[in-house]
Amino acid sequence: MLSHLSRNMGLLCSRNRHYNEQDAEENEQAAEIERRIEQETEAEKHIQKLLLLGAGESGKSTIFKQIKLLFQTGFDEAELKSYIPVIHANVYQTIKVLHDGSKELAQNDKEFSKYVLSSENKEIGEKLSDIGGRLDYPRLTRERAQDIETLWKDAAIQETYARGNELQVPDCTQYFMENLQRLSDANYIPTKEDVLYARVRTTGVVEIQFSPVGENKKSGEVYRLFDVGGQRNERRKWIHLFEGVTAVIFCAAISEYDQTLFEDEQKNRMMETKELFEWVLKQECFEKTSFMLFLNKFDIFEKKVLKVPLSVCEWFNDYQPVSTGKQEIEHAYEFVKKKFEELYFKSTAPDRVDRVFKVYRTTALDQKLVKKTFKLVDETLRRRNLFEAGLL
Repeated sequence: MLSHLSRNMGLLCSRNRHYNEQDAEENEQAAEIERRIEQETEAEKHIQKLLLLGAGESGKSTIFKQIKLLFQTGFDEAELKSYIPVIHANVYQTIKVLHDGSKELAQNDKEFSKYVLSSENKEIGEKLSDIGGRLDYPRLTRERAQDIETLWKDAAIQETYARGNELQVPDCTQYFMENLQRLSDANYIPTKEDVLYARVRTTGVVEIQFSPVGENKKSGEVYRLFDVGGQRNERRKWIHLFEGVTAVIFCAAISEYDQTLFEDEQKNRMMETKELFEWVLKQECFEKTSFMLFLNKFDIFEKKVLKVPLSVCEWFNDYQPVSTGKQEIEHAYEFVKKKFEELYFKSTAPDRVDRVFKVYRTTALDQKLVKKTFKLVDETLRRRNLFEAGLL
């Protein structure tokens, strides 16, 4: 009986030792997890959160891609190749918009004959419109690229393209149409520029972490930039990102003053941007948040504003041209800038006037300009942080 008891006690001690070792191991793992969480929480304190907002087609996602190219490793070959179907889809969608637009104008316009395709191109047009209406697009071959190029050069399509602001013709049209042969090569790999021009509607939220002075320089801030879909149905996803934001980068496409929304062709795009900017400014969680306003697509604006008066937009109906050429472009730009500045101060409560507000003229496709702009943004935010820490 004693031997049985001592054997049981031995087993019990052995079990207790095993459980104690197991507990110690689990406690050590739990402590390690706690340490990591604390380290990550501490690291998170030094990461500045940037929110990229704006209406659809404002150029937000192009800015986002530029940041990846400028301050991260860019796109590897696999990522570049992943854009092939996107770019080919952009080409098919664009030629369909132009073909269908020419038919619509031929039916409804007084000068209808200008928009009628030549008889030899009508069949090509119908075929390409069918492809552009599919959910799955075929790879762009040399033969199809030749058909698209033929249709693109048709006088009716060129007349239609001249009225692209009425037809949701994308900004990438000219660029892709001029590069059809290269895009249709069997061994085609997109260039960085192709990727910047490629149009994919952002859905959900994408993020990137970067430092404008480079990862190896300790003096620079680290930023986490969030890009969200700009279309109306995507905006409800923004709200949960609004807490703890260092700065909002709001993109406004200033060239779109004569265009309507993709999702609502009765609504002027600039008026939508105005209302959206006003709404964002009034959010309580942004009372101490810095605002960086990017007046984007200046390259398109400077060509358009000499042909299409700013006053076609309801918000700008009091605009008076004063000059021609470059002087007029600058005058028009300053007028638009002033309208946004007035809106900012009108929509900002008296207790929030000390938050940082800066306006930048941008062209999202211009890498040097985007780099320069982000260096200025970085400098502004670093000065703000030093001021708040009482070091300035």
